[in-house]
Amino acid sequence: MKIVLLESLGISDALLSEYAEKLAEKGHEFKAYPKDTDISVQIERAKDADVIMIANMPLSGEVIRACKNLKFIDVAFTGVDHVDLAAAKECGVKVSNASGYSTQSVAELAIGMMLSLLRNVPQVDARARAGQTKDGLVGTELRGKTVGIVGAGKIGQNTARICKAFGCRIIAYNPRPKEAEEGLMEFVDLDTLTKEADIISLNCPLNDSTRGMFGKERIAMMKKTALLINVARGPVVDSQALADALNEGRIAGAGIDVFEMEPPVPTDHPLLHTPNTIVTPHVAFASKEAMVLRAEIVFDSLDKFMAGNQINTVL
Repeated sequence: MKIVLLESLGISDALLSEYAEKLAEKGHEFKAYPKDTDISVQIERAKDADVIMIANMPLSGEVIRACKNLKFIDVAFTGVDHVDLAAAKECGVKVSNASGYSTQSVAELAIGMMLSLLRNVPQVDARARAGQTKDGLVGTELRGKTVGIVGAGKIGQNTARICKAFGCRIIAYNPRPKEAEEGLMEFVDLDTLTKEADIISLNCPLNDSTRGMFGKERIAMMKKTALLINVARGPVVDSQALADALNEGRIAGAGIDVFEMEPPVPTDHPLLHTPNTIVTPHVAFASKEAMVLRAEIVFDSLDKFMAGNQINTVL
């Protein structure tokens, strides 16, 4: 088979070469290219590929349909909303993701944002650099807070475990019935979670049921002292509605890792200009450890698919 990697996996050249050599030993051809979002370039690179590997770069139906030999899309990411699944299904192309690779890294960034917001880290950092004091910026502890987890999958549950270790009460909402280890979290409806949580952590996938989930009306249900953390997908939140709530002091702060678009985010984006807001350019998944684990997962998925035993199946 011909396998084409259309963007970096974030691992060393030496490690990528190891995976390429193993494929060559089995008689497969492996080509790796730098990221290019030009559809015509993608088609040229992958037109005779049996397998396309990507991370979070959009893969359109135009590209999928143009690759007549394509049998498998190996996605080095948990979410697959950037892949045209309808086109893949139409063309009989199988799709797998890399679920589980960023369970720790995403949870850790969410916790880091919670702590930084509660302790006013950005503000006191600026004060210290300006030769000033903490006056008026005494923060609060994570211990004792009610944390609402929206999306109780692997990442949501890991976030809950860490918050539990800090002494938090954990409530959770999941659109579909979900099991969790005994004593970890209390499942509630979304309205209850929104009203009771001191911190809301969004850890859900983007789909028809979650798009715009936190809009003007739902944000208005949050406590004035509450924080909103989004390490899920940008469109789960109405950015303008959130910005309005922050600017008007109707909620206390936000930690935002994801936007409606992949970075770079336009400099006039409303959430780049709101008070007590920490923004990061979609980095929650991107730890060195997670990148190595991700590569392990996607190449294992590839091996299993070629052996006729697809795993991490999306389609």
